[in-house]
Amino acid sequence: MRWLGDIRTYFPTPLVQIMQRDAVERLDLKQLLLEPELLQSVEPDIHMVTLLVELNKMLPDETRATARQIIAQVLADIEARLVDQTRQAVRGALARSARTSRPRPGDIDWNHTIAANLKHWLPEHRTIIPERLVGHGRRQRSLAKDVVIAVDQSGSMADSVVYASLFGGVLAQLPALRTQFVAFDTLITDLTPFLHDPVEVLFGVQLGGGTDIANALGYCQQLIERPRDSVLFLISDLCEGGNTEMMYQRVAELVTSGVRVIVLLALSDEGAPAHDYTNAAALTALGATVMAITPGEFPQVLAEALV
Repeated sequence: MRWLGDIRTYFPTPLVQIMQRDAVERLDLKQLLLEPELLQSVEPDIHMVTLLVELNKMLPDETRATARQIIAQVLADIEARLVDQTRQAVRGALARSARTSRPRPGDIDWNHTIAANLKHWLPEHRTIIPERLVGHGRRQRSLAKDVVIAVDQSGSMADSVVYASLFGGVLAQLPALRTQFVAFDTLITDLTPFLHDPVEVLFGVQLGGGTDIANALGYCQQLIERPRDSVLFLISDLCEGGNTEMMYQRVAELVTSGVRVIVLLALSDEGAPAHDYTNAAALTALGATVMAITPGEFPQVLAEALV
């Protein structure tokens, strides 16, 4: 199987990744990927990562070490593109949410105050009469926001699981946020203790199970202590295998309590996925925000949710 590695000599990386993925799927090479020599020869990409995550329970120790290196390399490449953007979006959103219209004298933001009062310019006095002050709220010692990420680990959500793990790790590093990460199928795995290492999070995921969203939402409700300062990201195609009415009820309870509920049908570069349109419409009617986004769009969506 040397050709899987040799093609890197003759073709650009994007084409190599497509050829490798096609070979694995068409020729059923999953078993061969359990060999560390083959793993070392492939061009890593997110599709290879999802394949390794799917196989992780089968990997022998010597192959697991190589798989970790491949996953870490891909996550590092993604991180280089998205992490700074995410951090800036969060900090900007928290700064905007902390603004006040009744600032103390030392907290007045003069640039924004002037911009907000330009229509009150008095040319004869060459001055502005500020009718509305804009200022920074006092920085709180406590956490500004709580973020819960609940990701469906059914096989159709594989790419979304990878990106969600990366973003969960990034958010966990921001001291103003308390981030919790839950993976679910018919069972629930709380991976919050491993958020410092997204590779470890991915090895804690078991792709390909069923789906019980209602059960996962019930668990998330127990995690939320400050509803009005909390954002719940439910990452799922909404193909519920559990109690649909209970899923509706729990989303309604979360929204009513003040939690910002955002359903991501996909967090992937592959575009809008197949999903349950009836459930998507129902959750939207209950007050949740339902959308499919790319990883590059996630920082902006997150920022708007935190304001």
